[in-house]
Amino acid sequence: MAVLINFKICDNAPECGGIEACKTGALFWDKKNKKIGIDNNKCTSCKLCEGACPVGAIKVAVTKEEYNDIKKEIDEDPRKISDLFVDRYGAMPIDPDVSVKEDDFAKILSSAKPVLIELFKNETINCLRKSIPIRELIPGQDVVFRKIEIKKENLINQYKIKKIPCFLFFKEGKLVGKIEGYCSREQEKELKEKLKKLIKKA
Repeated sequence: MAVLINFKICDNAPECGGIEACKTGALFWDKKNKKIGIDNNKCTSCKLCEGACPVGAIKVAVTKEEYNDIKKEIDEDPRKISDLFVDRYGAMPIDPDVSVKEDDFAKILSSAKPVLIELFKNETINCLRKSIPIRELIPGQDVVFRKIEIKKENLINQYKIKKIPCFLFFKEGKLVGKIEGYCSREQEKELKEKLKKLIKKA
């Protein structure tokens, strides 16, 4: 009985659904090493973690043969972790230059370029693999993009935001429009169209 994780498609975050689903502590967040930990001595092969992973990164092997097959599959997976770790809508920030504090909000708006700001909260963070890369949403656009983690209610109240995460789009410091709520890969076309309309207004 063993749990295996394909870290080539796993964002390795404390918000892991597999950790939440595990009833025995076989999967846990290793604070010291800042990664998902596995204690296979506690695994009962219930496979709840498998079902809780939206990208299929977690697998449970019941037999040695299954373990070897899963391990081989992971080892031969051609995907790279670097492909996963890019900034995405509704996911954790990746580039430190993209992530700014609430207090720097006014400074961002002083940019001569149009500004796209994503507001998020720690509890609204979604899986990287299921989230849409920002570069795919605004391809070729000369737009300043920043992420702000909301810890106060100032911006939420100021812009009358009802759902987080949220896109706020500005030109010359003035709000052009907003898009509220998370959109997954399945809603990518719809989100692109909404952003395209906002950019046209600018």
